Amino acid sequence: MANDPSAAKYEIRARITADGVIDKPDVVGAVFGQTEGLLGDELDLRDLQKSGRIGRIEVEIDSRKGKSEGEIVIPSSLDQVETAILASGLETVDRIGPCRAKIEVSSVNDIRITKRQKVVDRAKEILARLQEESKGVGVDLTEAVRKAVQVEEITSYGQEHLPAGPNVDQADALIVVEGRSDVLNLLRCGIKNVIAVEGTSVPQTVKDLSRGKTVTAFTDGDRAGELILREMLQTMDVDFVARAPRGSEVEELTQKQLLKCLRNKIPINQYLEMSGFESTGASREPREERGEGGRPERREERGPGAMSRRDDRERERAPMPRPPAAPPAPPSPAVPLTPELQHYFDLLNGVENTSKSLFVGADDAVVGEAPVKEMIEAIGNLSAPAKAVVFDGIVSQRLLDVAQEKGIGTVVGTRLGPVGKIPEQVRIYTKADLGAATGP
Repeated sequence: MANDPSAAKYEIRARITADGVIDKPDVVGAVFGQTEGLLGDELDLRDLQKSGRIGRIEVEIDSRKGKSEGEIVIPSSLDQVETAILASGLETVDRIGPCRAKIEVSSVNDIRITKRQKVVDRAKEILARLQEESKGVGVDLTEAVRKAVQVEEITSYGQEHLPAGPNVDQADALIVVEGRSDVLNLLRCGIKNVIAVEGTSVPQTVKDLSRGKTVTAFTDGDRAGELILREMLQTMDVDFVARAPRGSEVEELTQKQLLKCLRNKIPINQYLEMSGFESTGASREPREERGEGGRPERREERGPGAMSRRDDRERERAPMPRPPAAPPAPPSPAVPLTPELQHYFDLLNGVENTSKSLFVGADDAVVGEAPVKEMIEAIGNLSAPAKAVVFDGIVSQRLLDVAQEKGIGTVVGTRLGPVGKIPEQVRIYTKADLGAATGP
């Protein structure tokens, strides 16, 4: 049923019942005739319709078995009070044509609410379509351009066509990862001296490229990453080891996580001691056997005299460690344990064979603990300052440097690893010494 668009503020709907057969003109005539003068001059239906304050009166009638039923709809642009009076006036009509009839108002609707709801529903559809179309447009243009350029920089290196960054030849350092996606992620972070092995077997191209470079093996934090790392350690020279967090892959890391993993890389000697691997490949050679330039000396000689000549070279190079640093101070004579040291060694006995680290506060109470592999990071995140670290592991140079930086004066571990320089502010105690300090 169409309504007059010029009168679309309110809508009066009423039900009609008549004891006889009636038509639409009968209904309209009864409405105009029986309400004339009833509501006053201001609400006379004829005048209101002429002025456009009410719209065309629409009537639908259905006659069956001598009875008639139907609906009447009157659009109104009057205010709420006037519309309500007009609606109630309709119910005074009691005859239509020759028949007794009854008109009952069923509803008075605010057309604006209906229109407003239509506007909201349509706006939702338009917004949903707009958002769907603009998903690929709302990205940061600078980042999009940067990624596009970095992806274009990936190259195919060597006869195996390995994915690599553009600087693998020129750079003195080399990062070896597992696959193409890892290379792309490092390129997005601006790291261009990277190459992928593309499988569990290390290609000859990577082995040759690693000669004369400082090599970092960067693998995923899962079982497959560990197996690939073992393959690298057995077949090529590796100087440092970096691992993605447990259960994560290099290609999934954010820029912050990726750079953090590379900053926390572990020297090969320390990694071998921590992991318990046996030295079986080129990478397992002691790193002290490098030449003065910090590059690995290749040992390709074979035959009866090769071993003696190699031993001669090793004895010549032995007094020249790669990083020129003062040797560790010799252990001082054993001294009686103070109550504080006794407390530290009791804590050490408590974490033995657990791979845990404890952080001791100013009142000798434990203020935190963490797995040994997360110890360095945990030191930086301590909520309360610590004066000592007690852990089930090997004291490394990195731990001593961090302890000095964070103001930790005492480090207690299972034993002392290869350390270049002991900070003057840090005292070191090991279980083997049982009270003999290697620090001041």
